[in-house]
Amino acid sequence: MPPSLPPLYPITLQHGLLLGAALFSVGLAGVLAKRNAIVILMAVEVMLNGVNVTFVAFAGYLQPPVLTGQVFAVFVIAVAAAEAAVGLAIIIAIYRLRQTVQVDKADELRG
Repeated sequence: MPPSLPPLYPITLQHGLLLGAALFSVGLAGVLAKRNAIVILMAVEVMLNGVNVTFVAFAGYLQPPVLTGQVFAVFVIAVAAAEAAVGLAIIIAIYRLRQTVQVDKADELRG
């Protein structure tokens, strides 16, 4: 087995934080710019993944090494799955009532 070589470009905490911030920013731009409810839900998922990347990046630099960032990321994934299920159920109900998934067309609560 060859000796392990040092990484040419080590990944630091700043790389993880920049990736998390970029994912969160892309998701935020999607939430603010899009009108389709399904696309907005996907953008929220991207935002939550940016938060997960940040949690895991911070957890990688804790001393002594503990898995708190990964545990928080699993909880965020569970909450995201529940949010997606409830959000899609609401979108299906709105589609049956209004025949559209555009959020500006579904702003009234009366049928």
